Amino acid sequence: FRFAIRGDDITVKSYKVESRITSRFCHTTVKSSVVNSGPNAQSIGFNVQIPKRAFITNFTMNVNGIMFVGSVKEKTVARNLYAQARARGKAAGLVRYGTDMETFKTEVHVPPGSKIEFELHYQEMMQRKLGFYEHSLYLQPGRLVPQFQVDVYIYEPNGIASVETPNTLGEHFSGMAKLTSSKDKAHVVFKPSLQQQRKCENCTTSAIDGIFTVKYDVLRDSNAGELHVSDGHFVHFFAPANLSPLPKNIVFVIDVSGSMWGVKMKQTVEAMQTILDDLTMDDYFSIVDFNHNVRCWSEELVPGSTIQVAEAKKYIQNIKPNGGTNINEALMRAVQMLVKASNQGMIDPRSVSMIMLVSDGDPTVGEIKLSAIQKNVKKVMREEFSLFSLGIGFDVDYDFLERIAMENRGVAQRIYTSHDASDQIRRFYSQVSSPLLRKITVQFPEDSVSDVTQNHFDKYFSGSELVVAGKVLPSESTTLNSFTTAFADRLDLSLQTEADYLELDAALAQQQHAFTGFARQMWAYITVNQLLAERSLAPTAGKKRKITQRILTLAVEHQFVTPLTALLVESEEAKERLLADSPRDPKQGCCAGDLVWLVPDKGLQSTPRVENDPHFIVHLPKNNMDVCFNIDSEPGHILNLVSDPGAGVVVNGQLVGSKRVEEKEKVYTYFGTISVFYQPDGIRVSVKNYISKVHGFLFEPHAMIPVCFRVKVSIVKDSKVMVTVDDKITVMVLLHRVWKKHPTHVDFLGLYIPNNNQYSSQAHGLIGQFGQEPEVRVFNLHQGADPLKKEATMEVKGNKLVVTRGWQKDYRRDQKRGSDVFCWFIHNSGKGFIDGHYTNYIVPRLDSFLPLPL
Repeated sequence: FRFAIRGDDITVKSYKVESRITSRFCHTTVKSSVVNSGPNAQSIGFNVQIPKRAFITNFTMNVNGIMFVGSVKEKTVARNLYAQARARGKAAGLVRYGTDMETFKTEVHVPPGSKIEFELHYQEMMQRKLGFYEHSLYLQPGRLVPQFQVDVYIYEPNGIASVETPNTLGEHFSGMAKLTSSKDKAHVVFKPSLQQQRKCENCTTSAIDGIFTVKYDVLRDSNAGELHVSDGHFVHFFAPANLSPLPKNIVFVIDVSGSMWGVKMKQTVEAMQTILDDLTMDDYFSIVDFNHNVRCWSEELVPGSTIQVAEAKKYIQNIKPNGGTNINEALMRAVQMLVKASNQGMIDPRSVSMIMLVSDGDPTVGEIKLSAIQKNVKKVMREEFSLFSLGIGFDVDYDFLERIAMENRGVAQRIYTSHDASDQIRRFYSQVSSPLLRKITVQFPEDSVSDVTQNHFDKYFSGSELVVAGKVLPSESTTLNSFTTAFADRLDLSLQTEADYLELDAALAQQQHAFTGFARQMWAYITVNQLLAERSLAPTAGKKRKITQRILTLAVEHQFVTPLTALLVESEEAKERLLADSPRDPKQGCCAGDLVWLVPDKGLQSTPRVENDPHFIVHLPKNNMDVCFNIDSEPGHILNLVSDPGAGVVVNGQLVGSKRVEEKEKVYTYFGTISVFYQPDGIRVSVKNYISKVHGFLFEPHAMIPVCFRVKVSIVKDSKVMVTVDDKITVMVLLHRVWKKHPTHVDFLGLYIPNNNQYSSQAHGLIGQFGQEPEVRVFNLHQGADPLKKEATMEVKGNKLVVTRGWQKDYRRDQKRGSDVFCWFIHNSGKGFIDGHYTNYIVPRLDSFLPLPL
């Protein structure tokens, strides 16, 4: 969990977390009581990080006795209701953040003396990895809390084999988590006193900052697994013991394009050094690295011997990233390698074959159409191999990587370029690198289970668990025996009788550690997740609509916030409403939600801006003049526009080229991507000439997204995106569409940055340097070579420049025709007016600050 409060004069009275885990299914409640103890009105924010696999089920808020109560509705219904009664100054939303977490945020502006009580509920299925179930709570109160308590209750009917509380919060809290347990129940309580929370004896700051973890496993009497029945639903857990990992044949496919330059490549290499050491003599492997070309370390699979591993590590260590991204050919080459090894009888028939793809970008070379690559990969894989995808960084098209993995019996994971990125890669590999079973097929008898007829499960995860869930139909037949017999036939198992399970059902109902209706909710949770996966791979629009309706029905009935539903939080009599959307539609994507608050265009009347080819227009308010210059760079170059280490903000733009009609014709350049990076929170907003995204997740139109309390993003569909950082720095990006069949022009972006942005004294960049306006004098006005354009001499920064009186377009009010803005034009890419040469402003990545003072 993470809990954050905005404001200095705020008292947190209490912060309590309670998790109840029943048969691997967890219901978590987070409660907090906060008081505005300051003399002024201020914003108070409730910020909770939850696992990405969890579904929020409710949120309530009591503000000075006014109750806001949540209910899950179909997204369009919730948005329409919210739009009818928009709550000014209040916002709620879900935002993707971190490696395994997403963040629920709400913020409310209240007068002095106000008391606010927050309560959030969510549910999740525990996943068994490497032999343990792990429950994680992110705790970051931000200050000392008089009543701070975490309770985790566990009830496992078949018995608990082990339970532990690793000291993940640091030595400061060593031994403070108290554990009591019996055969089938456990209770962990973490309740540090006010003094124990302090960083030091007299400190006023809290030492609680990190993840609180509880790990456990269950007793397994036989390989038959466990079958639990409750509320007319059953769940069957199957985790066979004492299975030796199968040999594996693995091809590592590594992106070494230019965008991997720097820390991404360094962390990938570090991870690969450890991963290669994990290979055994029974494993076969090779490496494919690709940019615009595709290379193979070895054209054939080789055994994981010490000598081969050492050679492979040396090869990876010497990789130098550059060039484009040819994902399609790289994957084709990897599959060919596995097919060849299989056809030649080189690999053990009991072994499993897999590809592990590591990439950070969209394809730019060869086949670049994502749907075509997806189709190509599925065709050649032939359901014989598995594909695991790792997406590095914020810009990667994670939806695409997830789709090709899911279609090919694998999974995907996003890797964030933080300090532990190499550990993230290693952890992912450790989960998929010890395959236990090749394939399990479960046939459900039609007279015993509704909604599901057949499921296929690929068992690749080390120490994981197969979970089957369904409804028990009311009938005279022994429905559970029918199910378990079919299951046993497939798996060659012997199972217990129905009577034993019905007796278990009665016992569950009386357990205080359990929460009511857990089996019903668990079945719905598993079913919705399966349907979401099916929906993302639906072959036709009709099939997708049918699946969508099933998801909506289940999510509303069971009150799950999913990509298709939203949490509408209403006050009494619905006078005020807040809306929390889910973070992402698996296929199309979205971000935090439809929180409609567009940032006004204040201060944009006299604004430094960049348009067209790209034409820079810098407004100098003291001199009451506009100065313009062009940058004649190359497609693909990234230009630094604002670099302010003091404010932690950088604005960069990447150039795209016009269409080339003839070989000798000039290629014009435009901005195809504008990126705003806020370093303190690691947030980057990338606006492209066809799409907008934060952390790789797409924006929906006409929305205001509070990405975090310091970064806000406003979108007007097919028009503009505005980013505001810390209420001090604003960047507006306009989208310019051109006729699709235009022979040369392409869609491009215009950039507008107001003069009244509050930069630090360290600000620089092609535009940022003019936050400190230079002394400028224009004189010797005379007729130029063009009778329509006067010339003059400009004295600036000790230089005397010949300048031309011309005009450029401003498209803020009229995006089609624009309006003419007169300016003094500086020749030679702004030489003499900007510090240094324009090439000094070319940076390697979209999040790069200007490397050296100019």
